[in-house]
Amino acid sequence: MQMIQETPGLSAYLAADDVIDHHHPLVRVTAARLAEEVADSYDYAQAAFEFVRDTIPHSQDSGDLRVTWRASDVLEQGTGICYAKAHALAALLRAEDIPTALCYQKFDVVHGLVAVRFNGAWHRQDPRGNKPGVDAQFSLDGERLAFVPDPESNELDYPVLYAEPHPAVLSALQAAPDRPYLWKTLPTAL
Repeated sequence: MQMIQETPGLSAYLAADDVIDHHHPLVRVTAARLAEEVADSYDYAQAAFEFVRDTIPHSQDSGDLRVTWRASDVLEQGTGICYAKAHALAALLRAEDIPTALCYQKFDVVHGLVAVRFNGAWHRQDPRGNKPGVDAQFSLDGERLAFVPDPESNELDYPVLYAEPHPAVLSALQAAPDRPYLWKTLPTAL
C-alpha cells in the first residue's frame, strides 16, 4: 500500500498538541525512562511500542469503562482503546524526535494505529495490545499488525498518514462519557 502524508513536511509529524501532548511532564518522564534503557532510536521505538502495547491494557479487553484520548491521560490512567493507545505511542515517539503519524483501518468500525518514519519510509505499527488471535509486533521489515483487512468484506487500509487524530475519531472519544457509550458511536468510516 502506498501511504500518503496528509501534510508534506515531517515537522507536523513531530508536533505536540492537545492530544499528542509530548510536552506533558508524564510523557517526558516516561520517554526518558524508556530512552535510558536502549542504544538507539530504533531500539527506543520498539521499547515505546512494547511499553504501550503491553503495559496499557486495551479497555475493551480489560473491561475498563473509562475513555481516554489525550496521550498523557492514557499514560496516567493506564487504559485506552486503539485510538488512545496510538495517541500515547505517538507522543512517546515524538518526544524522542521520531516522526510519527496516525493512521487507520476500516473493519466494522475504524481501527487506529501509527506509522513511524525510519530509513526514509513509513512503517505502520499497531500498539492495540495482544490477546488470543492477535499478535502485533514492532517491525520495520514487513507489517505485523493486529488485524489484516479483508477486501471482500469491505475492510480496508486507509492510506492517509495524519499528523493529528482524524476529527471523527477525536469527536467520538471526547463525547463519550464511558466506553459502552463510545462503542455505540465509534466511527464506521473516515
